[in-house]
Amino acid sequence: MIKQIKKQQGNVSDSCTECGSYVDIGAVVEAEDTLLQLSFAGDNALLQAQSIQQIAQERFPDTKADIIDENNIISLKLDFSFSVEKMIFQLENQL
Repeated sequence: MIKQIKKQQGNVSDSCTECGSYVDIGAVVEAEDTLLQLSFAGDNALLQAQSIQQIAQERFPDTKADIIDENNIISLKLDFSFSVEKMIFQLENQL
């Protein structure tokens, strides 16, 4: 396994090919970044928010959710236990 990882290290790029900037993933992802806030508008906004809430809590059962209706704008706040859960959820659901 270690040999395979070392062999593949040459394929890993930690800088942007467009601008040459170096990226430190630890600086981009913060451990405390667990809160995802989404807004919905329109006739089915509440149903959309409830659907996303259900998907999140089925995937990550410890996720806390809060739906707020302010002036016909539905806000969904999802508080994940870990920042990696938030990232995975966003990637899986293209958010």
